[in-house]
Amino acid sequence: MKDDRYSSLKLDSQLCFPLYACSKEILRQYRPFLDELDLTYTQYAVMMALWEAPALSVSELGRTLFLDSGTLTPLLKKLESKGYVRRTRSSDDERVVMISITQPGLDMREKALSIPQGMRKCIKIDDSDFAALYRILHKMIDGFEQL
Repeated sequence: MKDDRYSSLKLDSQLCFPLYACSKEILRQYRPFLDELDLTYTQYAVMMALWEAPALSVSELGRTLFLDSGTLTPLLKKLESKGYVRRTRSSDDERVVMISITQPGLDMREKALSIPQGMRKCIKIDDSDFAALYRILHKMIDGFEQL
């Protein structure tokens, strides 16, 4: 006799598993593009955030990228050692660390221009499904922020 009490524990019943598997595969697809820039995906996400807002506090950057300071600090030190960002204390409050993009960091944006198009070719869904998935994922993220 089949026990249906455990059906909710099947991988096929989970939203988290296809999201996890897809995320892992997308990050694997990014690797060749990011290797050319000598960046990890998380470093690339930091750079994208700074291309939009050239100076952010560590806490602002953490909120934007859903990362805690324990994750960001070593990552930012690495980007600083590569010359892409600068870390400084805020003149208003020395407890606040500001992250600003350097000219080499800005220059990298030009090299990164081909990444979104290259990645779009890796994702084999049509434009309407792509837009719907993007909208649904952001709706989910927004829901988590409200918790």
